[in-house]
Amino acid sequence: MTIPSLRQIAIFCFDDAEELDVVGPWEVLALWTQNFPDDGYRASLVSSDGRAVRCAKGLVLQPHSPAEELPAIDVLVYPGGLGTRPHLRDDARLEWVRAQQRTGTLMTSVCTGALVYAAAGLLRNRPATTHWAAIDELATIDPSISIRPDDRYVDDGDIVTSAGVSAGIDMALHLVDRLAGTDRARATRRGIQYDPKPPV
Repeated sequence: MTIPSLRQIAIFCFDDAEELDVVGPWEVLALWTQNFPDDGYRASLVSSDGRAVRCAKGLVLQPHSPAEELPAIDVLVYPGGLGTRPHLRDDARLEWVRAQQRTGTLMTSVCTGALVYAAAGLLRNRPATTHWAAIDELATIDPSISIRPDDRYVDDGDIVTSAGVSAGIDMALHLVDRLAGTDRARATRRGIQYDPKPPV
């Protein structure tokens, strides 16, 4: 009997990524995949070279591996933060992003990760969202994007974008719902005790 290989969820991290953009989806996706291994997914933190990254507010994260060491990436989570800005002019990084989409990866982003997707041409003539403070920047990069500034996340099939920072948690729970069903998503939400009722 052949045991099927796990489908890979990669959260791409880099210097000056916004912390919660990374660890919010990680908390959701890691809890799901570790508590329900029979669903067939594995979540990993990856970076371009596998070395530690220093996030926007000083949190240091050690990725599990370089992105290229995964056999294939089935779901890519691209966080935001000021660290995305150099990526907008990095031809090699943008081509890597395009290559992921060409191979059938489900492309997801948090916050200004959407700017990278826009710079790579992935959002042309598509709906998308990003952090409220980057809406104008997203429109400047690609005026053809149908921007949804009031949505926590936008699912357009093979690309899912989310608004800023904490919205990545909502987007990740949506991914669990989409990939494994509502019962799994609700169990995961309960596991992280996510029931937003802001005190202010």
